[in-house]
Amino acid sequence: MSILKNIIKYFITILLAILVLLLGLIFIFERGPSIGIRDIFVTTVMQSSAAKFSARIFLSKETVDAIMADSEIDDSGIELDTDLINTDERAEDFDISKVWLEDIQTAHYKGKALIVNDPSRVYVYCIPDFPVERGEYLQDICKKENALGGVNGGGFIDVGGTGKGGEPKGMVMSNGEWLNGDVDAKHKVIGLSFDNKLIVGTMTGKEALDLGCRDAVEWGPALIINGEPMSVSESADGPNPRTAIGQRKDGSIVLVYIEGRKTDSIGASYADLINIMQQYECVNASNLDGGLSSSMNFDGERITNSYTTYGERPIPTAILVRR
Repeated sequence: MSILKNIIKYFITILLAILVLLLGLIFIFERGPSIGIRDIFVTTVMQSSAAKFSARIFLSKETVDAIMADSEIDDSGIELDTDLINTDERAEDFDISKVWLEDIQTAHYKGKALIVNDPSRVYVYCIPDFPVERGEYLQDICKKENALGGVNGGGFIDVGGTGKGGEPKGMVMSNGEWLNGDVDAKHKVIGLSFDNKLIVGTMTGKEALDLGCRDAVEWGPALIINGEPMSVSESADGPNPRTAIGQRKDGSIVLVYIEGRKTDSIGASYADLINIMQQYECVNASNLDGGLSSSMNFDGERITNSYTTYGERPIPTAILVRR
């Protein structure tokens, strides 16, 4: 019995030491001399599902809210110019049927880019009859839809970081049908029009419909609009698993998934995503839901490889590629 008690005391001591260490690190991040590190830490954990509470351990709610407000990308008042997408200027050897994966690799993150030359093959899937208790996993969605591939879509109701993807948040359209959201309200729109042009930015549902929107989810922020990158501070947000979508001038859709929260891939910031989309020469681009929701599937293979103790999250919407 005495041996068992000693073992229990040993483990309790170890756990307390780890807890003290973690609290010490959080204190240094939040109350240390570097405002930039503080802001990166706060925006990183506030974009997670389960770790939001840690931002307020040594900081007031007002301070955290102010940091998050300063980190927002403001795309209001920018009118989207869809005429910048011009499929008539495609190269003679442009293969409209081509869909392929490319590796993304830097010193602090890695991931995949899924490029789809034919934007008409890209559409939004939404779970039926929501709200439901749980959404669906991307790999199951792709199998059900017989999709060649895809990524997670927009946000969902996630009270306290415990949401199970059973109800989408904001505007949702699929195949021309309005499924969720207020037509007259402002939305952070990520959609595709009937003439297969990517729609991104803050606008009302009616304005999106006036642009010919056929499929859409809501999230953000917009990363590039009309060829111009959005202004974002280097310390405005931290590294996280990310998913994003962009469109080149020739109409090709670029879907990006970045691994995160791992020693060999800590994740990407908004500035990183902007840089990636610029490298792929995207005219318009937007961030999709990230964190544990970030996922990619291609040709039956689960590309998702971020760190999580809970496994991939179920989701209500996905952006898919038809075979």
